[in-house]
Amino acid sequence: MSTCNNDTKSSQQQGADGMKQAEALQVSLQRIKNKILVMSGKGGVGKTSVSVNLALALAKKGFQVGIMDVDIHGPDVPRMLGLKGMLGSGAGRRLMPITYSQNLKAVSIESLISNKDDAIIWRGPMKHSIIRQFISDVEWGDLDYLIIDSPPGTGDEPLSVAQTIPDAMAIIVTTPQEVSLADVRKSINFCKTVKIKILGLIENMSEYICPHCGKSIALFGSGGGKKTSGLMNIEFLGKIPFDSRLVAAGDAGVSYQDSYPDAIVTHVFDALADRIIRQDHSIIAADVP
Repeated sequence: MSTCNNDTKSSQQQGADGMKQAEALQVSLQRIKNKILVMSGKGGVGKTSVSVNLALALAKKGFQVGIMDVDIHGPDVPRMLGLKGMLGSGAGRRLMPITYSQNLKAVSIESLISNKDDAIIWRGPMKHSIIRQFISDVEWGDLDYLIIDSPPGTGDEPLSVAQTIPDAMAIIVTTPQEVSLADVRKSINFCKTVKIKILGLIENMSEYICPHCGKSIALFGSGGGKKTSGLMNIEFLGKIPFDSRLVAAGDAGVSYQDSYPDAIVTHVFDALADRIIRQDHSIIAADVP
């Protein structure tokens, strides 16, 4: 009988804990005006670089921005932002995001493990649980934007985001070649199936501009992103040229936009941020100091 009672108490406690987390999750979400899931159908298209630089561009405009890294098996956001150390705890034992600047903070699984090279070997339920905790147990405060960097494809992580954040919107990143676009079409259909509003498609690495002669070289073909946007009836947000300095900045954990304020890619991210701001009245209504 004592075992039965203990089991009952355990079940009741789990139910109470679940309700408490659900309430905390809703409270956190209500304080975040716009939640943007950055997706790609295929790996290697520069999705995390786009997430990080879009977050930086929005923060530079005075918005309060959080970036949530839900790429559980390949978390790169802290490294690209040059963030060190572990997540701390605040009032009520809530986790505190790592601060990048006055307007930008981040959370990643990498900031919860001591050895950054350890492999995370988790199945779907564990990943779903940590993604919920990244909202319910983290003191995000009042945000204008939460940029959510997800792994490639349409698996556990983007599905968990769709289930946890019903008003999330999506930006999909591709490169121009067909092998990437074929997977992107799956991501677009994923968003339509789970009822995620698609803000639009970004074509990354669209061209390489030779620094010596100024000639534009289409490394992966051209026009694929815009064509796919038209065929799939979604907004084409723009093209990002390839710049090796952007790669080097990400590897070094420094801001490309601060290092190269007059570069073409910096202006492109600034324009992309403006375009996303104009996409929705709720975004336009975000308070800028």
